[in-house]
Amino acid sequence: MNMDSTIPKIGFIGLGHMGGAMVGRLLQAGHAVSGTSQSRERAQSLIEDGLQWRDTPREVAQAADVVFTSLPDDRAVDDVASGPAGILAGLTGEKIWVDVSTISPRASRELAARAHDLGMTMLEAPVSGSVPQVQSGTLTIMVGGDEQAYARVEPILGVLGTPSHVGDNGQAQVLKLAINISLAVQVLALAEGLLLTKRAGMDTEAVLDVMTRSPIGSPMLKARVPLVLDPQHEAWFDIGLMQKDIGLALDTARELHVPLPTAGRADEMLSIAKALGYERRDLASIFDVLDRMTDHQRVA
Repeated sequence: MNMDSTIPKIGFIGLGHMGGAMVGRLLQAGHAVSGTSQSRERAQSLIEDGLQWRDTPREVAQAADVVFTSLPDDRAVDDVASGPAGILAGLTGEKIWVDVSTISPRASRELAARAHDLGMTMLEAPVSGSVPQVQSGTLTIMVGGDEQAYARVEPILGVLGTPSHVGDNGQAQVLKLAINISLAVQVLALAEGLLLTKRAGMDTEAVLDVMTRSPIGSPMLKARVPLVLDPQHEAWFDIGLMQKDIGLALDTARELHVPLPTAGRADEMLSIAKALGYERRDLASIFDVLDRMTDHQRVA
């Protein structure tokens, strides 16, 4: 850590919806943050708020005490880690790399091993929650990896939500995938029930109010009511990313010989949603997908 200040300098690679929101909250908390992403233009508002732009992941790692990555998949994380301009080329042994992406447990373990072989520490810290939870500092953060490194970054993670050390590298990713199975299945089940009431002639908004006040009304479902009613709403967690996570869960289940019947059904529905052009829409748009499917069947 930076010994010249009690507040560690932070680097952040990946400034999309989630990463950008995290950087915004860290800047508000008084942290010095440098970062990079594919598009400087999209990061302009963060730069105006104090983000120090760097051109490469290596430069971010060199400038920071703790380096975060928030990226969509295994390949993207590997790309920013590798090569002469990558994170691993810019880290030194005293620095910590924290990956908040949701990637495969196998890839996370392999990246941690590569960092370890170079005398560095990589923690995985996938999060549960969307942009509103980032902004309110209420993410659920699962951390896998070295416990001493976790103790050093816990105060930073605490700005973003509630962190918990849950095990070794790979295990936090398994837990995140387990949570996302439930997220996908809950939304699908809500959509099915809601469509049933719609076809019975009931008012969708009134039904959603009752359903989310009932025992099935989890915080996640309650928060998504506006997105169910307006499928054009900006996505918090889009269909494409959710199917990526369900695919990772199914792959992990095959490795561990665990049946995931509801995850399999959710995967089928997500494939239909993508085929209908909903890949970049929020998961809540599954209701709109089911509605369209039913309209087509009635016409046929």
